[in-house]
Amino acid sequence: MEQVLQIRQGNLPLSFRTHNRIIEEAVIIEESNTIQNITQVRTSDKRTPFIEANTKEVTFQHLKQDCVIPVFSKDNEVTISHTNFIETVYEAATKVFPNERIDAPEIRVSHLIKGRTPDAIHKSVNELLDQDKTLYYERAAFVMEIPTIHEDIEGNLLNLSIGGVRAYNHENLYSKKSVEKFKVFIGFKNMVCCNLCVSTDGFKEELRALNCNELINKVIQMFQLYNVSKHLQLMNTFKNYSLTEHQFAQLAGKSRLYQCLPSKEQKQLPNLDFNDGHLNIIARNYYKDDAFCRNNDNSINLWKVYNLFTGANKNSYIDSFLNRAANGTEFVNGVASALKGDSEYRWFIE
Repeated sequence: MEQVLQIRQGNLPLSFRTHNRIIEEAVIIEESNTIQNITQVRTSDKRTPFIEANTKEVTFQHLKQDCVIPVFSKDNEVTISHTNFIETVYEAATKVFPNERIDAPEIRVSHLIKGRTPDAIHKSVNELLDQDKTLYYERAAFVMEIPTIHEDIEGNLLNLSIGGVRAYNHENLYSKKSVEKFKVFIGFKNMVCCNLCVSTDGFKEELRALNCNELINKVIQMFQLYNVSKHLQLMNTFKNYSLTEHQFAQLAGKSRLYQCLPSKEQKQLPNLDFNDGHLNIIARNYYKDDAFCRNNDNSINLWKVYNLFTGANKNSYIDSFLNRAANGTEFVNGVASALKGDSEYRWFIE
């Protein structure tokens, strides 16, 4: 872990003066340079995607060349596009991590919105040509790995990763242009399973900006507030705690009961964002997961439990994915506290 911390100190500006200098220099770089770096061909591999559910992978070029950009209907002002968002986060990363390798993004999208050009409005569907059609994706998520900053936990390689989520369904596109909302994270990707490990201080649930210049400044500030050593130390402690088969059964069962509790009782307990579908996956993989299943004595350590949660989170919709990832970290940390005698999360395991 010492090597990781040394790498971080060499790249994250720690002084107020350095912080201000980077913010002042954070102007949008030339589009051609940004695109050249972002559109590097991703190395094809057989790793699972960081999110599955109803998503599909697309290229940056497809979003840039084939998709229209939604506007605010009352004043026809353009929104910050998915590609603008990706470029801005990429540039922020190059400012904060100038000496590190930043891989091309993996981009996943969902909720295709189809349209047609005005001159094709009277054509029947079977008469439409490709040039008559328009499309864009309501929701997009992306992850870029920084593999030169990494750590090993329980034999699992973790690469520092950054990314974000944009969901147009969270914007009021029927009004005039106003601040737009983004979700941004910095955390780690477990390279064994491509699960994302996101902490609360590495996740901004609603980052608001009017333009890309404002957006990049806020992303840089967020990256600087992220404490990589604290996050790694937290995850590293999970391997030191184990659940018996009975305790895991209580955890799985109580987590399902939590969904059905009267709201008054539910509010007295810590928040758990995972639903029955996720919990079914967690229970199944307790027995069947190749990397994170139970031990021979049916016990399971919390590092494995944590990865069962992050693995199940891949079946979330894009716009709830990062929120649930952060909640999974907080929840498993709470279970660890319960094993030490803390009462807040004890209900889930007893």
